[in-house]
Amino acid sequence: MAATGSQANKRKKRPSSELAFDPTKQVLWSRPGYLVRRLNQIHYAMFFEECTEQNVTPVQYGILTALSLSPWLDQTALAMELGLDRTTTADVLKRLQEKGLIERRTNALDRRSRQAAITPEGLRVMGQLQDGMLRAQRRLLSPLSVRNQAIFMKLLATLVEANNQYSRTSLKGL
Repeated sequence: MAATGSQANKRKKRPSSELAFDPTKQVLWSRPGYLVRRLNQIHYAMFFEECTEQNVTPVQYGILTALSLSPWLDQTALAMELGLDRTTTADVLKRLQEKGLIERRTNALDRRSRQAAITPEGLRVMGQLQDGMLRAQRRLLSPLSVRNQAIFMKLLATLVEANNQYSRTSLKGL
């Protein structure tokens, strides 16, 4: 017997949580790559919510952090430190330099490469963003207990270290 118009409409309006087969939960959510990418998107959104005042991205904040720890890294070393490709690193450094957050110079030992260091303004901006960045990190992990947060971080580090060689931009020292 064919469904009447009202029966068909009732079927269409049923929430996805009531469906026998929910592709998002049963297929996509079973894929670690999908969940890692989705978690990264969520992290970016939280970072931007918490750090709106300076218009700095998480990648830019990462570069500022690396340069605050190791000034005058060359672009290749900086890219390897953060697992970024050289082109992305050069583009991000250009934007940070335009904002006055870093300075760049030609490497005296290798005129083909450029080095970068964080400026006093870059350190000031990092200081302004520090609390927001920490809030974003805490929010991201807040659904987990303190014990599970530690376990999750250890498991993430294990996965990154064990699979580092498969990235097109491997992290230095792993």
